[in-house]
Amino acid sequence: MATIDARAADLADRGLIVRTAFGSMAAQTLRAAVRLKVIELIGDTPRRADDVAADAQADPRSMTRLLRALAGLGLLDEHAPGLFSVTPAGTLLDPRGPGSLTSFVRVFTDPVAIRAWEHLDTSIRSGDVAFDAVFGTDFFSHLAQHPDLSTAFNAAMSQASAVTATALPHAFDFGRFTSVTDVGGGNATLLSAVLEAHPHLTGVVLDTTQGLAEAPKTLRRHRLTERCTLSAGDFFGSVPKGSDLFLIKSVLHDWTDDQVVTILSHCREVLPPEGRVLIVEPVLPETVGLQGAAHASDNGVTYLSDLNMLVNVGGRERTRKDFEDVCRRADLTVTSVTPLEGAAPFSLIEAAAD
Repeated sequence: MATIDARAADLADRGLIVRTAFGSMAAQTLRAAVRLKVIELIGDTPRRADDVAADAQADPRSMTRLLRALAGLGLLDEHAPGLFSVTPAGTLLDPRGPGSLTSFVRVFTDPVAIRAWEHLDTSIRSGDVAFDAVFGTDFFSHLAQHPDLSTAFNAAMSQASAVTATALPHAFDFGRFTSVTDVGGGNATLLSAVLEAHPHLTGVVLDTTQGLAEAPKTLRRHRLTERCTLSAGDFFGSVPKGSDLFLIKSVLHDWTDDQVVTILSHCREVLPPEGRVLIVEPVLPETVGLQGAAHASDNGVTYLSDLNMLVNVGGRERTRKDFEDVCRRADLTVTSVTPLEGAAPFSLIEAAAD
């Protein structure tokens, strides 16, 4: 029995390594599905692979192989040979559906996002950002030079914020504040959810001109143009006055500790005595766990995000102590860290003026 158990454990371990090594192939399978509009072409009822191939102007046999790979990944079901339907997970690759992640997949499987990963070992040795060496400029400057990619990136960030936008408005006491500035708030998806749930609040979205490109549409769609203003600017230069709550989601992990201190210090400079800074980001545990167990809430994705920050932008994911350190350097004190229920692995890090 012990020999059988040891063999099963060995096979499981080998399976883990093989699945991980094939991870980039799985990602490109998703990319192909999105580019060929496979999920849209199948729709709500089962369809034959030959019909999907015809609509996609693709080779029927190759399309069948793609659809079977998607079924193997849990995104399709094959009911009979060559007859496929979309699973609930697969619907997230339909751009027409709620909660779609199509833009997210497009951006994070794009060569621009993954090419620097080929030099991860170099970044590990040097501590330097690989993207800058590969592309000759930093990631955000590259986005600014490529408007189509910038638009896709903004859409991806909006899709990534959708779950947080549902959870955040009811997970924090917004009632004690009067105005919220969303620092690096992009297309206003997150702040719109907060303002809709709390009609007494007014809001400001601070971002670059490129980052704010889709924000007017979001505010019009939610009928918030009278309660929310847009501020085009650079949070490394200043943060607008007038709010008693500064919301910062998925921004600080893009930057080095010194840059984070600059952003937080600008918030501190305009923070009223009873004001707060609310940071929404994953908070890494001090240790990963026994036997290399991944962060339980996201199967290790946050640690991959940490490496992505290293190779592409120069930032990092942080522990509670890391957040306390950068806040302290900005004359802020972390008063609480609370997991954001329903939006793992994010937490709410509340900070007050010293």
